[in-house]
Amino acid sequence: MSTAPTSAPTIAPPQRDPADVAPADSYHPSDRVWVYRDGWRAGVIEAASPRAVTVTYRPGAHLGTGVDTFTAPYVTARSGEDPAVDRRHLGRGVYTPTGLPVRGSAA
Repeated sequence: MSTAPTSAPTIAPPQRDPADVAPADSYHPSDRVWVYRDGWRAGVIEAASPRAVTVTYRPGAHLGTGVDTFTAPYVTARSGEDPAVDRRHLGRGVYTPTGLPVRGSAA
């Protein structure tokens, strides 16, 4: 069972205990995360390096998504589902891990 929170964290990145911050390169593509951008937002890892992660996330209450790069203190694991960023198969065709259609794959 995952120990990742199902609801958004309640503290801002500067108040997080450094011992609780996972290294950026410990994340993998398609990992569910919370990212901090004007509050904690649901997201999915696209790529990770030793210094930062690239995440598709929900920048607000609407269903649109954004993509941005975050350093480790601004990211934490997430276990709950968010349909706007976690969906993989939407009807016909082939989709990326974040739900975007692969060009030329529609049936």
